[in-house]
Amino acid sequence: MGIMWAEFTAAVVDGQSPMSDPSPSSAPVIRAALALELSADDGTRRDALPQADVGALAERIARDLAGFVPAAASLDLIAVGAHYDPIELLRPGWPVHHELDHLAARAPGDAGARVIAFGSHEGRLPGALSPAAEYAGGPLRLVPLVLRGDPATVAAVGDALERDLMETGMAGADTALHAQEAFGVAIEHARYLTLHDLLAMTAMQYEHAGLEPLWPLLETALLSPHDEAWLDVLPEPLVHYADGEARIALFSPAAWRARYAGDGQDDAQLARGFAHFEARQRQFDAVLRAHGIAVRFDHCPGDLDPRASVA
Repeated sequence: MGIMWAEFTAAVVDGQSPMSDPSPSSAPVIRAALALELSADDGTRRDALPQADVGALAERIARDLAGFVPAAASLDLIAVGAHYDPIELLRPGWPVHHELDHLAARAPGDAGARVIAFGSHEGRLPGALSPAAEYAGGPLRLVPLVLRGDPATVAAVGDALERDLMETGMAGADTALHAQEAFGVAIEHARYLTLHDLLAMTAMQYEHAGLEPLWPLLETALLSPHDEAWLDVLPEPLVHYADGEARIALFSPAAWRARYAGDGQDDAQLARGFAHFEARQRQFDAVLRAHGIAVRFDHCPGDLDPRASVA
């Protein structure tokens, strides 16, 4: 399984929480991604690149990113020859970036200004880096990137990228072309994002999809996983996040009527309302699980405070 390390101008991406969380080496890192906006899939897409292809792509990424913040050239750039759905990167503990950093910690050579690129061997990527097939085929795919090195430089580069990358972070034309040819995709735009940028973009998408009420709870699970959060806004399902788990109150029809239906008397309308509510619970369950958050349904008898059932 290929590891390529080379003296090269390193580079890219962001800075504070979640980007500056301690890495497996207990040092701060910068976490980000090369975002590929794709046109229609013609079936030739490749999800994993062999070592030679990912090495060439990583060198172009390194050159691009050093152009945004010259000080980034003194940091290690770690990349993988694979692309992922955003939901695979936005999970508690940032598992894909964590795995990249973990594998890079084993690379030989002196830290600083290396490009470390992980490619496939016999079609398989090292460690836990294989993208999930169930999320393949989306129009936005992300190549995760990690920068690591001197903590002061990481902080300074991270601040600069957090401030400017959204406005200035278009990938070089040859970088986009190489990614297009290597992955077998048609790329409309290729740009760099910090994880904060990706979080903000996802929040907007969820708002447009009608999932805005769930976002504060998701954000807590991603950014402050040891904290608690409640979704307790009618007519939405009641959800409590605590101890790394989302607990959804499971109401009987009678308990749901007592909490949500007010003075409604039309049985057919109430039945439709309850069915819609259960569909909304399933939707929240699916979104939370896709983000790697454990979900538990707790029965809520009608004679108890609903919050007590999921506390």
